[in-house]
Amino acid sequence: MASRLASLVASVRWVPLGLALFFGGTVAQSTAQDQCVVVDDFSKSVVGEFPVGWKARKDVANDVYKVAEEGGKRVLRADAKDVGVQAGKPFEWHLKEYPVLAWSWRPQEFPRGADERTTKNDSALAVYAVFPHTAWSVKSMKYIWSAAVPAGTHLTSSGGLTQALVIRSGTSGKGEWVEERVNVLEDYRKYFGELAVPKPAGIAVLTDSDDTASSAQGDYASFRVCKP
Repeated sequence: MASRLASLVASVRWVPLGLALFFGGTVAQSTAQDQCVVVDDFSKSVVGEFPVGWKARKDVANDVYKVAEEGGKRVLRADAKDVGVQAGKPFEWHLKEYPVLAWSWRPQEFPRGADERTTKNDSALAVYAVFPHTAWSVKSMKYIWSAAVPAGTHLTSSGGLTQALVIRSGTSGKGEWVEERVNVLEDYRKYFGELAVPKPAGIAVLTDSDDTASSAQGDYASFRVCKP
C-alpha cells in the first residue's frame, strides 16, 4: 500500500482541480471557554449513505464508507473488501489554539496478515491530519491502529509527504470503542522537522485491505479538535 498510497491528500488524481478546491473547509470557530470544536459527529449525515461534507478519493469509497447508527449515536462505518481507498473531510482549524485531534474508533475486522512495515501495508483503522504542501499535493500525519506493528513505531511513505505513527497495536481491542487524542502540532514538528506548521486543511480516514487481498472493517466517531 505504501507505494500506491500517495496519501489521499498527496495525489493529483484525488485533487484534479487543485488542493484549494478540494479542501475548501471551514476554520474552526469556538468560544473562549470551549475545550473542543466538533469536526464531525455525523449527526447531519443520513444513515446508510456516504457522510455529508466528506470527499471520496475514488467512487468506490462511497461503498466503503457509510454512516451507521447504534444507540442513538451516528458513526462512520468502513467495510473494505480487497480495496484501499480513503475518504476525507475538508476542515481548517487554528492548530496553535487547538493542537489536539481527538476521535473514537473501533476495529471490527483486521486485514489478514497485514503489517504496515511491509508490502502488506493494510490497516483496519487509520486517521490523517492533512496539511497544504503544493497546489497538487499535501503533507499528512497518519495515525494507525495496527494488528502487528508495535505502538510508537514511526513509518513514512509518499516520498516523506506522509509521516505515520502507530498509536495502538494488537487485535485484543476488536469490537471495542477506544478514545484517542494526539497532539498534531507536536507530531508535525517532530516528524517533518519543521517549526513553522501550516494550517491544517482537513482530516481523512483509511480502512484498507487491498495489499492482503482480504477484508477490513472498522468504525470512526466523534472527530474533534481540542485545546491541550
